[in-house]
Amino acid sequence: MATSPETVEPTADRTAARRPAAARKVTRHRGEGQWGMGHYTPLNANEQIKKDDDGLNVRTRIETIYAHRGFDSIDPADLRGRMRWWGLYTQRKEGIDGGKTAILDPHELDAEYFMMRVRIDGGRLTVPQLRAVAEVSEQYARGTADLTDRQNIQFHWIRIEDVPAIWQKLEAVGLSTTEACGDTPRAILGSPVAGVARDEIIDGTPAIEEIQRRFIGNPEFSNLPRKFKAAISGSPLLDVAHEINDVSFVGVVHPEHGPGFDLWVGGGLSTNPKLGVRLGAWVPLEQVPDVFGGVISIFRDYGYRRLRNRARLKFLVADWGVEKFRQMLEDEYLKARLIDGPAPAEPVARWRDHVGVHQQQDGRYYIGFAPRVGRVDGKLLGRIADLAAAHGSDRVRTTTEQKMLILDVAEEHVESVVAGLESLDLRVSPSPFRRGTMACTGIEYCKLAIVETKERGRSLIDELEQRLPDFAEPLTININGCPNACARIQVADIGLKGQLVTDEHGNQVEGYQVHLGGALGLEAGFGRKVRGLKVTSAGLPDYVERLLTRYQADRTEGERFAQWTARATEEQLS
Repeated sequence: MATSPETVEPTADRTAARRPAAARKVTRHRGEGQWGMGHYTPLNANEQIKKDDDGLNVRTRIETIYAHRGFDSIDPADLRGRMRWWGLYTQRKEGIDGGKTAILDPHELDAEYFMMRVRIDGGRLTVPQLRAVAEVSEQYARGTADLTDRQNIQFHWIRIEDVPAIWQKLEAVGLSTTEACGDTPRAILGSPVAGVARDEIIDGTPAIEEIQRRFIGNPEFSNLPRKFKAAISGSPLLDVAHEINDVSFVGVVHPEHGPGFDLWVGGGLSTNPKLGVRLGAWVPLEQVPDVFGGVISIFRDYGYRRLRNRARLKFLVADWGVEKFRQMLEDEYLKARLIDGPAPAEPVARWRDHVGVHQQQDGRYYIGFAPRVGRVDGKLLGRIADLAAAHGSDRVRTTTEQKMLILDVAEEHVESVVAGLESLDLRVSPSPFRRGTMACTGIEYCKLAIVETKERGRSLIDELEQRLPDFAEPLTININGCPNACARIQVADIGLKGQLVTDEHGNQVEGYQVHLGGALGLEAGFGRKVRGLKVTSAGLPDYVERLLTRYQADRTEGERFAQWTARATEEQLS
């Protein structure tokens, strides 16, 4: 049953009761809408929608009203707001070009179908779960399925009438869409080889499971200022993009206390990118859920709620600084001091996706493989499940690089599994272009997009493999359909931000602003932009071929592409 507007305030009151009296004092100035300063009055339409009714409550209306009466019966505040709390976004209407993205009203962009996101915390899937995903894709999503760079799987073409049946099928195998979107704690990134990798520092899986149990779907944390992204990994490869999450726990070994996690906060990309910062604290495994709770509570209570484009935790961290943030966490939320600890070592390996054949701790093997830019489909996922099961495996994983793994393969089955994957065009030994290219959803389905991405990425891979067959350097090419950086363009070797550009004939066509030399892990940073450097979509293969040819000709011994772009001239990069 939906709650009335008055039911939201007691939740705020309960959380306020845990704060110091000075912070609870209500002032006349509403400032940034921080609850911890007593400012509960909504300062924009999104905050008003959340105050009117918790997004979690929309499930009841979907099941009892909208699924029976159809798309036209959906309240607009639910359609473009609260339904995100259950992993549902309206899909882009077909035939609307990118030039109209910022011009049309939201209802003019809406198709009567949804994208549905299945949250896969830690990238962990069993074979029955993967089969259920495949069946939903085939039965309800016209065969669509995309692997995201947050380890989730997304469907398209979902009808509101089918949503309850989809939930029933997913939840029967332990999957969920709860808080997969919205101003909520999103899916928790985790190492896809947690508990199996031979070089693992510590297995963060118990912490992920406890965070899911305590915080996901909990009304005390279902009204955050904006999305809240988390990552937990004990891999020395730094395989969860910890630098660009709101909170991250990175495996380290304390010289006195042993394996645990280094605590990072305040990372995020979009149009105002910031790398996360270390709090200088070592967190033992059993304390990770409590520290997660403290950080997300600070965000809920003190995060900015006035402007949506300044509401992510990174802005609060930037304003407060590391010292104040850690002190607030310790004094007001944990009621205990954190232990000072070491920073993680920079990774030795430059690929962090676990693609290839690798031996596990128990002597069996995990096999990582690369689809093209995360684009799969229901039939393919079903075949992956069948292949894993036929060779004795019940565990599959997704990665933060739009890749997948099959775990627990006996040595005598490795060759057969690899052959089976290759027959499905899932490369275990991919080219650097297949391995390193990612793409967001793009204009095909996304209402924010300006250009096409998935097919552009697929064709770019093919072109580069033909043109540069001997290129062997690790390289990332990230393609985004708009400025919002869902495909992490600022931290790619070659980042491509979709926009309309003018071609040689003076026509406006799909194209990209080029960003060069970004990185995560080894020497993390945002690289550089060259003033005016844009390329048409049609001209992209020529540009990348020219750029990489110049890099190969000019690089010094061992020089990475990102390092070369930092010193190259604008002429060399154009």
